[in-house]
Amino acid sequence: MERSASTQASGQSVLPLPPAADEPGVSLFQALQRRQTVREISARPLSDQQLSNLLWSACGVNRSNGPFGMTGRTAASASNSQEVDVYVALADGAYRYDASTHHLERVCSRDLRAYALNPGQHGIEVRAPLQLIYVADVDRLEHTPGFKEPGLKQADVQKSYYFVDTGMIAQNVYLYAAAHALAAWFHHCDKPSLARELKLRPTQQVLFAQSVGVPGAQGR
Repeated sequence: MERSASTQASGQSVLPLPPAADEPGVSLFQALQRRQTVREISARPLSDQQLSNLLWSACGVNRSNGPFGMTGRTAASASNSQEVDVYVALADGAYRYDASTHHLERVCSRDLRAYALNPGQHGIEVRAPLQLIYVADVDRLEHTPGFKEPGLKQADVQKSYYFVDTGMIAQNVYLYAAAHALAAWFHHCDKPSLARELKLRPTQQVLFAQSVGVPGAQGR
């Protein structure tokens, strides 16, 4: 994705986003009617405001007094562990979305968008302006400030939780896209390459990715 002029030239390791703001769109019912997977995505970049609203919709802070003394998010998580991080792959690098401060933290200066798709998924990687990459951290499940249920230390239970929690975030993205005439596509990705390039810790695991942008295969 070509960042807008306000952020593309900054070269900062931390990029603030504009505050999330309500924007004209369809009702929730209409968004549910329109929700669909769209694989044909234009290279046209999203604005900073669109990116801000998209990420806040995905898993942003929507209340300061959430469960167990933590902030609340737009997407639920097991014991409010908030164990799923959203990474954003853009043309100028990859970033981790910090929901608590609503900014992007650069983790890689390379364009990783091609790794957000599996081999054989051709074409879209050269057009989609951004890829959201979902990464689970089981350490947060095991050390959650919430209920200390024994299952949170069991691999099969951890997996069930972080898969469901990722699905909730991805559905928020789908609904934002449907409400604002954007395309979204949830898919597998090159997990080993992304884990290496994002310099993930042993407790972190790449799960899925989601392409987002303006519908259509045409260029800018």
